[in-house]
Amino acid sequence: MTEREAPGGVETALRAAGLRPASLVAGLAAVVVAVTAGLTIGPVDLAAHRVAAQLLDGLPGVSLDSGLSDAHAAIVEQIRLPRVVLGLLVGATLSMSGAAYQGAFRNPLADPYLLGIAAGAGLGATIAITGNLGDGAGPFDPVPLAAFAGALVSVAVSYAAGHLGGRSTASLILAGIAVASFLTACQTYVLQANSDAFRQIFAWILGRIATSGWSEPALMLPYFVVTAAVVLRYRRALDVLAVGDEEAAALGLEPRRVRMIVVLAASLGAAAAVSVSGLIGFVGIIVPHTVRLAFGSSNRAVLPLSVLFGGAFMVLADLAARTALAPAELPIGVVTAFLGAPFFVLVLRTSRREIW
Repeated sequence: MTEREAPGGVETALRAAGLRPASLVAGLAAVVVAVTAGLTIGPVDLAAHRVAAQLLDGLPGVSLDSGLSDAHAAIVEQIRLPRVVLGLLVGATLSMSGAAYQGAFRNPLADPYLLGIAAGAGLGATIAITGNLGDGAGPFDPVPLAAFAGALVSVAVSYAAGHLGGRSTASLILAGIAVASFLTACQTYVLQANSDAFRQIFAWILGRIATSGWSEPALMLPYFVVTAAVVLRYRRALDVLAVGDEEAAALGLEPRRVRMIVVLAASLGAAAAVSVSGLIGFVGIIVPHTVRLAFGSSNRAVLPLSVLFGGAFMVLADLAARTALAPAELPIGVVTAFLGAPFFVLVLRTSRREIW
């Protein structure tokens, strides 16, 4: 069978449009707008030019007078900037992981939690909180560490169970669903036995972008770098994989190997994001599909643009969460679910042929 004769259109996949300069500029512009809003809007509104001058003043060889008081400068540098950077990292990682899962499984409804990451992280965090091991604050608190470990264990168990079913994508997805259901049941049991911790666990489950300085962004950065390096390295392979395993193998690709590497890298990033921010849903579906609608379906464009637009989306969602009911703060998972649930239904309706 030749490329032109292969079902699914191998030639079309190989010629899919890549990343265009205009789309890259749009993504960078979205990040700039989101960062500007995140740094200037809050209980204390600050002028954008003064915030920019304050940030530039910290660069080597640059001396600028921002006109901000010491208190306002501390708000920018010690409170808002770390939170914005963490939002960028978490949003970029979840969006990129969602796009990678969708490409690897050829399923438009796949997201970073497909293999039980959310359930495993939730169980780990619940055990740590109910055991009075920590309060979830700080990068080395036992709660995020337990969540990270639980997420990785769930992926490992899902992969092991999926291989028992023949190593197909369908068996892997079904294994992920089964593992997630089991771990969710375990979490419910632990929660019911420790109902006094319900409020704290519920707050963690709904997600939050909160920092105690630069420690959380510093902890998240290496996982983002590793995930991005691996996933973006295989973006062309995911375009070929889209035409089917048999056709991809005929072109010299190893579908199972590519899928395993991409999924494991995306899972690592998603597990790290969940451990520092809790369970923030729908980001891995909203952003990649919006990028596909606007800039085309090639993973050469979808993956890098998901990084940019995902980070911008998370910063703006966090801004909405902390200002909508100020001085109270909404869990960011409420904001993303409010936007994501209708979008999920829309994707479900428009993607029936791809799913089935």
